Amino acid sequence: MRNKKLAELKKSVKPFEDPDTRASVKQILNTIPPFILLWVLAYQSLSISVWLTMAFAVVAAGFVVRTFIIFHDCCHGSFFKNRKWNHALGTITGILTMFPYEKWKREHSIHHATSSNLDKRGTGDVWIMTVDEYVNASWKERLQYRFYRNPIVMFGLGPIFLFFITNRLNRKDAKKKERINTHVTTVSIIALSAVLIWAIGIEAFLLVQLPILLVSGSLGIWLFYVQHQFEDSYFEDEEYWDYVKAAIDGSSYYKLPRVLQWITGNIGYHHVHHLSPKVPNYNLEKVHENTPPLQKATTITVKSSLESIKFRLYDESKKRFVSFRQVKPLLKKSREKIEFENRKKAY
Repeated sequence: MRNKKLAELKKSVKPFEDPDTRASVKQILNTIPPFILLWVLAYQSLSISVWLTMAFAVVAAGFVVRTFIIFHDCCHGSFFKNRKWNHALGTITGILTMFPYEKWKREHSIHHATSSNLDKRGTGDVWIMTVDEYVNASWKERLQYRFYRNPIVMFGLGPIFLFFITNRLNRKDAKKKERINTHVTTVSIIALSAVLIWAIGIEAFLLVQLPILLVSGSLGIWLFYVQHQFEDSYFEDEEYWDYVKAAIDGSSYYKLPRVLQWITGNIGYHHVHHLSPKVPNYNLEKVHENTPPLQKATTITVKSSLESIKFRLYDESKKRFVSFRQVKPLLKKSREKIEFENRKKAY
C-alpha cells in the first residue's frame, strides 16, 4: 500500500522533474549579478552612511540565500540536466555561499534519506533530543543541548561556526574527491577575500561582508530549522518510518509573502522538495498547486513559525514538540528517583 501511494505521487510529480535550461539560466542572471551589484553598492555607500551600507548588506544577504538555493539544486542534480554543469555551478555557488559542494551534497543526501527518522539522526540535520533522552542524559549533556538550542547561539553564533569551522573541515573517512573539493572551496574563498581586501581595505571588506554572512547564515539556519520543527511534525522510529509521511507530514509548507518566496527560491514548498528532490526550485510551486495530496501538508506562516522557537524536545509519546519548561516535572521526578536509589545503596 505504501509503495503504491509513493508510486502514484511520484508519477504525478514526474513531469515537473526535468530542468528547464532557459529557466535555470534566467535564475542565475537574476540572482548572481544583482548580488554582486548590491555588494558594490554596499561598499560605495560607506562614504555616505554605515546604516545605508547595512541596508544594502541585508538585501544582498537575501540574494546569498537565493544563490544557496541554486547551489542546493546543483547538489541534487536538479538545476541542469548535465551532471558536469551542476558540478561546476555547484562549486562556484558554493564558493560564493561558503559551502563545499561535495561535502554538503553527501550530507544533504543523508538528510533526505533519514529525515524524521528518530533512529538515524545526526547527519545534515538540526540536533533534536527526545524527552526521554533529555531526562536520562547527564547534566553536562543537558547543558550542552540547551546551549545549542538557545536561539542566540543557533541563529547568532551558528552561522559563524558553520561558515568558518564546519564547512572548512572534512570528515575522517571522506573520499579524496570530497576532500579536494572542500580544500579548493576554502582556498578560493581566501583568494577572493584577499583580492577584495587588497582592493578596498580590510575594514571596508569586513563592514560589507560580515553583515551579509551573518544575516544570510541566520536566515538559512532559520529556514532549515522551521521547516522540520513545527508542533505536529512527523517523527518516527525506523521500524515505522515512512518516506512519504516524512516528506508530507515531516516537512512544512512555509507560506511566505511573494517577495520572500522569490528570495528563498520557493524552498517554502519543502514538503514537495522532500518528496522529490529532483524537482528544480522554480517548479516546486507548480507541483504543489497541481497535486492535491501535497496541499494537505502543514501550512505555517511567518507569524505562526515564530512559535517553533519554543519547541526544544520531541515527545515520542504525544508525537509533538515540547518546551524545556514542560519537561521540568519529569526532570524533578528523575532526580528524586536517583536520590532515592542512592540512599538505598548507602544503607
